[in-house]
Amino acid sequence: QVQLEESGGGLVQAGGSLRLSCAASEGTLSSYSVAWVRQAPGKERELVSCVNSDDSNSYSINSVKGRFTISRDYTKNTVYLQMNSLEPEDTAVYYCAAARGWGPRLMKISAYAEWGQGTQVTVSS
Repeated sequence: QVQLEESGGGLVQAGGSLRLSCAASEGTLSSYSVAWVRQAPGKERELVSCVNSDDSNSYSINSVKGRFTISRDYTKNTVYLQMNSLEPEDTAVYYCAAARGWGPRLMKISAYAEWGQGTQVTVSS
């Protein structure tokens, strides 16, 4: 089991950048696949990007490709989401989540059992 804590959210103008961090306060992330999931007001949760445990595979939704990058730092037990060229449509609460294994099922929110509390990202136009 692992406990996750997100940080790095905030208010930014369109076109700006933020880097979100997902740190494990208990347990180690190195044996988990990790996803970033967002939920905008009035909308369902949406998996944005995910990476497998050994950093050999990742997945991102089309709307963030070329703008968002997921990465891992094993020495810091942390997974990051670098978000560039932010758009108002990116406004949401961003959660990180962890799960064992990899494959097509890890590209679905239902695969993830461990969740952080979320961090708010607001992009102004």
